[in-house]
Amino acid sequence: MGIPGTSQNQRGRQPAIRAVGYPLLFLLGAFQGLVGCFQYGQSPAPLLAIILVVIIFVTCAGCGWGVGTFAGGLSPALGWFVTAFVIAMPRPNGSVVITATAAGEWFLYGGSVACLAGTVVAFLTRLRRSAPPR
Repeated sequence: MGIPGTSQNQRGRQPAIRAVGYPLLFLLGAFQGLVGCFQYGQSPAPLLAIILVVIIFVTCAGCGWGVGTFAGGLSPALGWFVTAFVIAMPRPNGSVVITATAAGEWFLYGGSVACLAGTVVAFLTRLRRSAPPR
């Protein structure tokens, strides 16, 4: 007995798809973090940082909705966090990539809140899908 509407072949491929899909979602978030770390200060400065924040929120919420799991929304958020915060750490020579400007703070702190909000949306989407129909 399995999931109605799925064949044995489809159910056998699901673990393989997840094994490849979640790391790809992690890399998507890491790529967005990498690009954002070097582009957040472009003109118009704070507006572009806010747009990047909205993009990572939509990515986390959309991946959670599309995959239908909490981990689908968490994977890009973790990739973004790891990349953004590793790049944000000061270097031994004193240089920094993400500066303490309005745009830098919007990108770093706003992106963190957006990742959190996106994963909450993914979690709520998962709860709604798993709830029994009324």
